[in-house]
Amino acid sequence: MFWKDEGYLLSKNSFDENSIIMEAFTLDHGKCSGIVYGGNSRKNKKIFQIGNKILINCKIKNVNKIGYFNIELIKPISPIFFDDKKRSICILAAASILKVLLPELQLNKKIYNSFENLLNKLSSHDWIKLYILWELSLVKELGYEIALPDVKDSLNTINYTITVNNRTFKIPKLLLDLSNKNYSKNEIAEALIFSKSLLLENFVFPNKIKFPLSRNILEKYFN
Repeated sequence: MFWKDEGYLLSKNSFDENSIIMEAFTLDHGKCSGIVYGGNSRKNKKIFQIGNKILINCKIKNVNKIGYFNIELIKPISPIFFDDKKRSICILAAASILKVLLPELQLNKKIYNSFENLLNKLSSHDWIKLYILWELSLVKELGYEIALPDVKDSLNTINYTITVNNRTFKIPKLLLDLSNKNYSKNEIAEALIFSKSLLLENFVFPNKIKFPLSRNILEKYFN
């Protein structure tokens, strides 16, 4: 069986001296894993950076076994931000969250397109707000929609909250006034904690998943 698809590199681990096992999130095949011979070579190092857009040629002998990937680089994403610690860890955080939350080989083009949009807009001034909104959209697409209130008035006088699993969470000001571009570092931290709480309550705790370290590091940059 052969297939070809575009996707983004989510993770990689050494398989032997010169090969890797990698996970990618693809447009038409969802999250999938494969062995790449030569993936650990110095020549191919620039290709296998988390977040890079790649073309995958997959050969698989049995649907119940891991396939073999031949990889071509479509667009380097991570190298653009090698000198930017915050944006670099943001890429790792988003990729790691998809790695632990997405089921294997389940197609979801809405999540794929939202992830691609996030990476394409990572150079923008309000990238961190886009990341937070991306996490909330991911929560929605995985089955837990958050209804944010309309706060055109009384913004400073009413406490807006939501309840998840019998726990009450205050909705951050950053999410109540999305038109505001002058949000503070504290408001960013508050919003990151809020979106992380939704991920923890709805997915991580119930399924006993280990929450990505890179996501915690991202949050610490704004504490």
